[in-house]
Amino acid sequence: MATKVIKAKIKFRVPAGKATPAPPVGSSMGQHGLNMMDFINPFNEATKELGDVMIPVEMVVYEDRTFSFKTKTPATSGLIRAAAGVEKGSGVPNKTKVATLSAAQVESIAQAKLPDLNANDIEAAKKIVAGTARSMGIEVES
Repeated sequence: MATKVIKAKIKFRVPAGKATPAPPVGSSMGQHGLNMMDFINPFNEATKELGDVMIPVEMVVYEDRTFSFKTKTPATSGLIRAAAGVEKGSGVPNKTKVATLSAAQVESIAQAKLPDLNANDIEAAKKIVAGTARSMGIEVES
């Protein structure tokens, strides 16, 4: 079987379970002449349990107007904000601290993000998550 020729790769973020033909889905898929409902229905079904988080999507568009898509885990900063219970990080993270994360919270976030992180094990993933938290002005208990 011949491999399909890739026409484009698209990345966008959509609220979990709430994809509609409006932007960013419509504008991204419309320019390639794709049927949006072929993406919207499976995406909404697969992500409806995740709540109100933004889900990154990577879509590969082929020459014959077909596509495949892969959902990623929510942004690390979004998971940290939810765990810490804050709206946003600190404007001056090296001086003003806005919250504290426990070691268990860092581990659970690292566990969730492990498939998408550039880390070989959970310890490396925990260091990445802790670094992101510190850069947002959130202290990490060790």
